[in-house]
Amino acid sequence: MQLDLTNTSIILAAALAVVAAMLVMDRRRPPPGEVRLFPVIPVMMVAALVVILMLAHLVSLFTGQPFQGRSGF
Repeated sequence: MQLDLTNTSIILAAALAVVAAMLVMDRRRPPPGEVRLFPVIPVMMVAALVVILMLAHLVSLFTGQPFQGRSGF
């Protein structure tokens, strides 16, 4: 799969939707005496990481130059 502008935008939108859904699920309190069976915080963190990576990829697509690390690789 080639990550062009369309695919990157779709992945970014899906990851933002997951972050928003996890925020809504995290804000709702479970009934007293019950615990959540779905780990919303780790899923939200992974989705937020995907959002950051896709934003960085969008910047590199728009500028035409890939990101380089501190060592130049």
